Amino acid sequence: DAFARFQIIDPLKFYISVGNERVARSRLSTIINSRIRSVLGTQRLQTLLSEDRTKQMSLIQDGVNNEAEKFGIKIVDVRIKRADLPPANSEAIYRRMQTEREREAKEFRAKGAEMAITITSTADKEVTVILAEAEKESQIMKGEGDGMRNKIFAEAFGKDPEFFAFYRAMQAYEKALIGGETSLILSPDSEFFKFFGNIKPKSE
Repeated sequence: DAFARFQIIDPLKFYISVGNERVARSRLSTIINSRIRSVLGTQRLQTLLSEDRTKQMSLIQDGVNNEAEKFGIKIVDVRIKRADLPPANSEAIYRRMQTEREREAKEFRAKGAEMAITITSTADKEVTVILAEAEKESQIMKGEGDGMRNKIFAEAFGKDPEFFAFYRAMQAYEKALIGGETSLILSPDSEFFKFFGNIKPKSE
């Protein structure tokens, strides 16, 4: 349902081609409806409901003017009051809109999944780097501790070889008795008792 405002710019051409205003209105109505279907039939419904509607109306007006010029008429304005679509067209538009919404939803889900994978991958890499750095620092500290321990042992061996030998023997027995259920049977003349039997107080 549309209407148009027009001017007669060439009365002679108008009279020869259509004769009177009633015939002119009838001819223009056919041209306008045809042009509206031609332009709007190629557009999406969202376009007609957006700011691009003005552009589409200009296309309709220009197309009608090309035809109306033959009648000595100029179209000043064309407006659509209501656009009722046939049931088949309405259903087709609904299906197309539904398909577009489903496609957009699928794209959003795909982008979300891709973003989740990227975030997870980045987090995994960061965790790997952190663990590697922690392991590196742990090994460095362990090496420094071992070096310090060896240095202390070396100094102890140099100052008191007998005590160092006693200490290392005690460590060996401690490792052998770990678990709580191990029994160790020693003779009185074993190396273990030798240390206790030979201990003498140092003279001042």
